Order: sequence, then C-alpha cells, then structure tokens
Amino acid sequence: MDYHAIIMRKLFHWQLQLYEEYSTKIAYLKFTLWGIVYGKKIRVIGKIIVFKTPDSIIHIGNHCVFNSSSKLNFRGITHPCILQTGTPLAKIMIGNHVEMSGTSIVSNHSVTIGDHVLIGANCQIGDRDGHSNRYKSTPKPIIIENDVWLGMNVTVLKGVTIGKHSIIGANSVVTKDIPAYSIAVGNPCNVIKQRNYQTD
Repeated sequence: MDYHAIIMRKLFHWQLQLYEEYSTKIAYLKFTLWGIVYGKKIRVIGKIIVFKTPDSIIHIGNHCVFNSSSKLNFRGITHPCILQTGTPLAKIMIGNHVEMSGTSIVSNHSVTIGDHVLIGANCQIGDRDGHSNRYKSTPKPIIIENDVWLGMNVTVLKGVTIGKHSIIGANSVVTKDIPAYSIAVGNPCNVIKQRNYQTD
C-alpha cells in the first residue's frame, strides 16, 4: 500500500477541517456585523467578501456551503465567494442546502436562489449591468429555482429565471429564461434537452 499517500491524505483533511472551522467563525462574525440574516450549520472554507448597503437584505438559509479554497474544489477557485448589495432595498435571498465555490452574487434589485442549488467554481450572478454612472440601465430580478445545478464559470445575467431541476453547462452565459427540467448550454445559453427527472 502507498502509506505515504494515506498519511498525506489524512494530514490534508485534518488541515482543511481546522481551516474550515476558523473560516466559519470569522464569517459568522462578518455576517453579524453587517446585519446579514443567516441560518444554522453554515460552512465557510476560506475568505468570504460581504458588502451590504444599508436597508438592503442578505438572507442565507440553513446548511449552506461557501467555498473559496481550491483545496476543496480541485477545478481551481479564482476568487473568494462574494455577496454584495449595491442599493437600499436590494435583496439577496439564498435558500437551504445551497453550495457554491468562488461565486460572486451582486444585487441592485433582487437575486433569489432556491433550495438544494449547486453553483460550480467561479460563477457570476448579477442582476445589474456595470458602470451605471456612464451607461444607464435598469436592474432586473434573477430567480434560480430549487435543485438547479450551475456548472463552473457560468454567468447569469439580469432578468433571468432558471426553472427548477435544470442543469446549466460549464461556461454558459444565461441571458434569457430557462424552463424547468432543462439541460442548457452555450453563449448565449440555449436548451438542448429536457430532463426526465424521475429517471435521471
């Protein structure tokens, strides 16, 4: 047997456990100081960046995971998880059992994520366009329904609803609504197949 690899694996997981415990405590402190409402048994691995504009809402459900470390996602994380509301009355609502890696969520209107959503490495979710001081545009709500899986590097743009039980392929740019039970890929993202959820 490869005893060296077994020992290194155990040391790796022990180090990761300590890192997660420390990161989660720091995140809880940040959430409290920023006035973020959060549920039970949230796990945070690595740094999480939060910015909450006064009178906006960030709500995180139970059993969520925020991973900002490539030690837990070997696809490679390019930046920490980010949660930011840019205007008063903006909302970020995250359901229960949501897991994300190196994901950026920014809201000037509302981003709503349902339960049991998986968000792959380095995804971008934003309900607004950038540089509003030069290019006037209106933010539009984003809704990601229950049991959606976003592959790595997916970008979800403003005004989009992704229906429940859908899968969005890696590197896709979602510019329009995706119906429930869909498999969709591409830039712009298009449905290529409907899922038979009972047999998948």
